[in-house]
Amino acid sequence: MIETTDKNALLRNDVNMLGNILGEVLQLHGGKELFDKVESIREMAKSIRKTYDNDTYHALKEEISNLEPPLRQQVIRAFSIYFHLINMAEQNHRIRRKRQYLLEEQGSQPFSIERAVTKVKEDNINNEVIEGVLHELSIELIMTAHPTEATKRTVLEIQKRISAHLRKLDSPLATESEKADVEESLFNEVTALWHTNELRQRKPEVLDEVKNGLYYFDQTLFETLPDIFQELENQLQDQIPGKDWHVPNFIHFGSWIGGDRDGNPNVTPEITWKTLEMQRELILKKYDASIVELMRRFSQSSERISINQQFIDKVENEENVYLEEKEKWHGKSEIYRRKFAIILKRLRETGKTSYGYGDAEELVNDLKEIKDRAEAHLPKTKKLKAIRKVIRQVELFGFHLATLDIRNHSGEHETAIHEILTSARLTDDYTALSEEDKQNLLCEVLKDPRPLLLFDGGYSEETQKILNVFRTIKKAHEEFGKRAIEVYLISMAESPSDLLEVLVLAKETGIYRLYPDGTVESDLDVAPLLETINDLIAGPNIMKTLFETEIYRKQLEARGEHQEIMLGYSDGSKDGGTLSANWRLFKAQEEIHNMAKQYHIHLKFFHGRGGSLGRGGGSLSTSILSQPAETLGDGVKITEQGEVLSSRYLLEDIAYRNLEQAASVLFTRCAQVSNTPDQMELRQKEWEQAMESISEKSLKKYQSLVFGNPDFLTFFHQATPLNELGALNIGSRPMSRKNSQQFEDLRAIPWVFAWTQSRYMLPAWYAAGSGLQSFIEEDDSHLEILQTMYKKWPFFQSIINNLQMALMKADMKTAEEYLELVEDSAMAKQIYEDIMDEYERTKEALLQISMNKELLSNTPNIQESVHLRNPYVDPLNFLQVDLIHKLRETENPPEDLVTEVLLTINGVAAGLMNTG
Repeated sequence: MIETTDKNALLRNDVNMLGNILGEVLQLHGGKELFDKVESIREMAKSIRKTYDNDTYHALKEEISNLEPPLRQQVIRAFSIYFHLINMAEQNHRIRRKRQYLLEEQGSQPFSIERAVTKVKEDNINNEVIEGVLHELSIELIMTAHPTEATKRTVLEIQKRISAHLRKLDSPLATESEKADVEESLFNEVTALWHTNELRQRKPEVLDEVKNGLYYFDQTLFETLPDIFQELENQLQDQIPGKDWHVPNFIHFGSWIGGDRDGNPNVTPEITWKTLEMQRELILKKYDASIVELMRRFSQSSERISINQQFIDKVENEENVYLEEKEKWHGKSEIYRRKFAIILKRLRETGKTSYGYGDAEELVNDLKEIKDRAEAHLPKTKKLKAIRKVIRQVELFGFHLATLDIRNHSGEHETAIHEILTSARLTDDYTALSEEDKQNLLCEVLKDPRPLLLFDGGYSEETQKILNVFRTIKKAHEEFGKRAIEVYLISMAESPSDLLEVLVLAKETGIYRLYPDGTVESDLDVAPLLETINDLIAGPNIMKTLFETEIYRKQLEARGEHQEIMLGYSDGSKDGGTLSANWRLFKAQEEIHNMAKQYHIHLKFFHGRGGSLGRGGGSLSTSILSQPAETLGDGVKITEQGEVLSSRYLLEDIAYRNLEQAASVLFTRCAQVSNTPDQMELRQKEWEQAMESISEKSLKKYQSLVFGNPDFLTFFHQATPLNELGALNIGSRPMSRKNSQQFEDLRAIPWVFAWTQSRYMLPAWYAAGSGLQSFIEEDDSHLEILQTMYKKWPFFQSIINNLQMALMKADMKTAEEYLELVEDSAMAKQIYEDIMDEYERTKEALLQISMNKELLSNTPNIQESVHLRNPYVDPLNFLQVDLIHKLRETENPPEDLVTEVLLTINGVAAGLMNTG
């Protein structure tokens, strides 16, 4: 049991144990010299963090600078592997804390489903409201292949095994002999980690990324996701009895991997098709194993219980249709097993022959038929949970596993439309038309049922590629069902014509159909991605124009008056700073929601969040709470990308906890809003006015550095490992959209990753202090206003907490080391001092607002985690600076030197986490 006086004692025990094992491995495979060197560097780094001493600081730098190969690479790997061990220890401690809540019976865990139902019950929300909320809830989590997961699959699997061993040591029933066996297994796993090459030998291809995404469905999500709904059902039944509760499947997973074409020429229609095939192959395999297991369980005999003769006759008829004699179940009285034999045969023929299931609903009906017959022999209060779980799995994953979103850049569509309209002689130069003329022309095309594509041969290769994407969607609907691809996302959507162009392409390929009587049938949602600050400001007017366009309203009617809008957290933050971007995102949601409500249109906001704080990172529950409360009933859709996938979904217990937190927060919040819609959120007008003022000052400060200083881009390229990241082989996409050095073409992901590596963490906090401090200084009452906002407004609380986290992970003393890499030292010093001043300004404002004595002192677990890691990240940063300096000075650097730089990048990423 964990002592309540120190709930992290067992965590520290695990870290110490794993550290000692690593020490043994280092001595065994690297010798005493390696062990002593690592210990010496570790002790100096810890000492500096505890009490800064200039002599020790320089001694540490000299110690690191004097390292020579091959010892240097071994030292880097030792610190990197230590972080993988810490990460597993912390994951295990999260699991341990959840179990402790359940065992100690001291109240339910915060953000648990049990706590959520208790809260709804305490608020006296009636059953009708709860029932309505359950059917409105919607969370979609979309896996993406953004290149920030630096950890190889092999290393992740070792980590998973280490976690399993740690849990065994927690068992109070484990004998000393069993514990010794576990500790030996841990030693073997750490040894395997030491012997594993942690760097990828080649850049992953798109299908490699598809396999990585499928791994989480196979290992955790297939089993874990249904348990969330079962737990909510159980809690409602236990705490609010008197009603037979049924919880709909309101959490779904989707994917961009294999469908996101924006800036990735490797995602072709052929790759998209192969992705859909791989997804179906996996889910059918999972169902097959589940049905085989059910078949073992359902041994009921018609000689022991009464089974409806009509059902028996139906099974016999189906046996004659689908099964050869040798395929029939041998026990004639075991009617359920006979039915399962039919199900298995049809499942194995799905997608191959006419014997297979036409859609997942047919399989659900077959399973429900068995469930209903078998449960008829049980008391009403008892359920057959095993078959109910399989039914839920089929309802959740269908035969497509995960809905695949297609994304492409608006410019690609405009180019294709220009060529198609020119060939049809509807205009000489579509691109030269005004926005109003473009809309009018596109609407005329959409109102005409006649096709424009009279021939294909005359179109350019680029236009053919775009048309083939839409033809693939059409074909996918026929082969895999319409749930396989439901949304087409348009990046850099800046005007209504960007959406109308996609509708024209959908019309020409049969996805959007206009009938002679004027009715429209559409199989695809068209969603704009609003990314930049300017796009977010323009967003409400863009959507208003579309909502008032007759032909677009017909598209909405065909899609159930449903409109999805994606909000980009990366480019807005990159262009305007995290504080301004988050406020513009909040305002865009608020304005578009209120406007859509007037047109009776149901919105869904899709939040393109990254794992890093500079790209909207944070927990799922925090992400949900920070949205305008009135928009949550519309449904929530969020990207899950980079190292977020492994940190949230590698282990079943952690996956369950993350999904539980998201479900409980959304359920509680939506129930409160539905119960008292006139008090949906305590959000005062003066708070919004405060944010407007803060955002304006913050934006001005941010852009004065990023766009106003002509040397800034040079500083960024030289004072971070940006140029070295390209060799890390962590994603199939190029780092830049057009392979250029222009700031606007640089992807937000390497922008954030590079600043994180150099410990500036600049995208996650820079300019926030200027905005906050200027507001505080305007009036004596303003600080109290901000303190109240922090206590009572989840959106503002999330911003302040994320800023605290960013400053905790940033380290300006370490960041200063990277100035050595900048050729112009005077320029480097000037920019560094500006950043340093803003860091201090931001820290002072955050401590005033949160009333903390130290950053994150209100969340000691997170604070301790950062403090635990920092002394071990520092040596990797010092090594990185030293090695990059050598690398850039060497005309033809040896391969080992490049490898060492990449190993430091991997190690810092593992140490800081939330990197991409």
